[in-house]
Amino acid sequence: MALAEVEADQCPDCGQSWHEASLPEAEGGYKAEILRCHACAAGAMKLHAFQESGGDSRGIHVSITKPG
Repeated sequence: MALAEVEADQCPDCGQSWHEASLPEAEGGYKAEILRCHACAAGAMKLHAFQESGGDSRGIHVSITKPG
């Protein structure tokens, strides 16, 4: 299957196959976990502080690096 076809059949949120995950018999067949990416959390906190101080976040990209 071509990459475009695979991507067209993916849920934009979880990446699972629409074809499989949308079947009525698939209900209850998936498990979800809550995980925190600490790199993303650091970026979100920095962006939040920027917005709270009056910064305009339109077009902003947050660069996240790991010191050391």
